[in-house]
Amino acid sequence: MSERAFRIWRGTAAGGEFGEHRIDVDEGMVVLDVLHRIQAKQANDLAIRWNCKAGKCGSCSMEINGRPRLACMTRMNLFADRETITVQPLKAFPVIRDLVTDVSWNFEQNKRIPPFRPGPKGSDGQYRMHQKDVDRVQEFRKCIECYLCQDVCHVLRDQSRKDAFVGPRFMIRLASLEMHPLDTADRIPAVRKEFGSGFCNITRCCTEVCPEHIEITDNGIIPLKERVVDRFYDPLLWLGRKIFGR
Repeated sequence: MSERAFRIWRGTAAGGEFGEHRIDVDEGMVVLDVLHRIQAKQANDLAIRWNCKAGKCGSCSMEINGRPRLACMTRMNLFADRETITVQPLKAFPVIRDLVTDVSWNFEQNKRIPPFRPGPKGSDGQYRMHQKDVDRVQEFRKCIECYLCQDVCHVLRDQSRKDAFVGPRFMIRLASLEMHPLDTADRIPAVRKEFGSGFCNITRCCTEVCPEHIEITDNGIIPLKERVVDRFYDPLLWLGRKIFGR
């Protein structure tokens, strides 16, 4: 057991400040364990959102020493013994209280996306897919909606452009639908105009913070941007539309 120093942001949307805490930490603890100990012994009214404590619900998203992380998956042995650990809420979303933010904006973006629309079944009444196509879209379904990728996205942190770009989480949702071999809906015009694919400059910061190790940028966003370019900016296709009217 050793004593560790924590700085925890306390407040609401109206404002707040960091509170200083020193607390005994046992071997093997994660940051969420320590926050619960501080809540039990020093700050009974500390607001924390959490659920599974297994890295699968995405509830305990917060910024730890400036990096978006899941508190339940961030081990204390990542930090030096004398290091002060600063914990604060996600910066891309409004604070409700302390470490809890209002992420409802994300749910509204999800509602805007046209749902899966499969084509007709085969003559035998079955759908069939190649295994490589199954594997491709399965990666995107690993998302736990922790919104760490949304938090680190520089476009979403710039609040003035927040309604122009749905963010990496929902670019991945769009990719999972567009790349599904049984889906028949055409979302590429909306990917370009309504969902703002052009705002992403592929810095890969979203990929770096994903706890499920989804290749958000390379396997999702870049292929979507390529489809937009092929549709709207390929000079040969543009010339063909001018000549043949389609």
